[in-house]
Amino acid sequence: MGPLLRRLIASVAALMLLPAAAAATAPTTPPTPSPVAGTLTLRLPDLFLVRKQLVAVQARGFTVEGQVRPYVPGQSVTVQERIGKRTVKRVRVTVASSSNPSFGRFTVHLQMPATGSVTVTAIHTKSATQLGFRAQRRFLAVARDAHFGSTGKFVQLIQERLDALHFYVPQSGVYDGGTGLAVDAYHRLLGWGTSPNLDSRTITYLLNGWGQFKVRFPSHGRHAEGNLHNQLLALIDGKNVQLIFPISSGKPSTPTVLGDFHIYRRVPGYLPDGMYYSSFFTGGYAIHGFNPAPDYPASHGCMRVPIADAITIYNWLAMGDWVDVYY
Repeated sequence: MGPLLRRLIASVAALMLLPAAAAATAPTTPPTPSPVAGTLTLRLPDLFLVRKQLVAVQARGFTVEGQVRPYVPGQSVTVQERIGKRTVKRVRVTVASSSNPSFGRFTVHLQMPATGSVTVTAIHTKSATQLGFRAQRRFLAVARDAHFGSTGKFVQLIQERLDALHFYVPQSGVYDGGTGLAVDAYHRLLGWGTSPNLDSRTITYLLNGWGQFKVRFPSHGRHAEGNLHNQLLALIDGKNVQLIFPISSGKPSTPTVLGDFHIYRRVPGYLPDGMYYSSFFTGGYAIHGFNPAPDYPASHGCMRVPIADAITIYNWLAMGDWVDVYY
């Protein structure tokens, strides 16, 4: 092989090696990261849990609180409210950072324009860095109305709200006499007179949990307080009110005695004069059931309670308990 041929072969071989060398020295491109999964959780703090079902009230606003993991600056979600199959609200909201950098938060305020089955959905759409994900909550919206004989979730809600404020009310699910007595006692507590009927203002106060019986004698332990100004009897354990009842105290000509006393005698059943399940606290004065027990002072000095309430009160009280009577 001559010198010229050897140089030609060497040149060809060098040219063949150039792509491999170039590939060996070229910079590598990092792979594009895959979008990450996330989670959404929703809270509805303004709604009511009525016998294990979430309930909202028509014409009342409520808040949707959401939490998004992981948090990414610039995130947003779309919150949608549907009643049945009808969309009544859709709003896009930015996710804000929280004190914990692993998640973000958002808040939306919505209204309840109608009744029916409601679905609130929060949707996080897919982006270059995150997958799409969503969360849903379902609940029942009920009409803001109840009267004697009514049944249903709103009546159950009213009974539970009265119970939460410690008014004695059987959880019957029916707007019955016991519910009327509790509503009447609530009106007395608020200083609104006497009425067993619901109106819009009463409903608002009940749903907001407004109105508390103010305990005057917490040091008397398990005791009863008769507030003659409001015509109410409260059964109290220390500073904690247990049950509240309407009473009819002594009429002006035979007023109920004021002061601090102890129960010294207890008589179950009826006495000859019609007193029912009586707890005597001084002289002939007692807490007892009687018919009638009107919504004004009408007794001979005792604290009358409706017949339907008498046994519950009698069973709660014990010999020696304090009875504090004041105006």
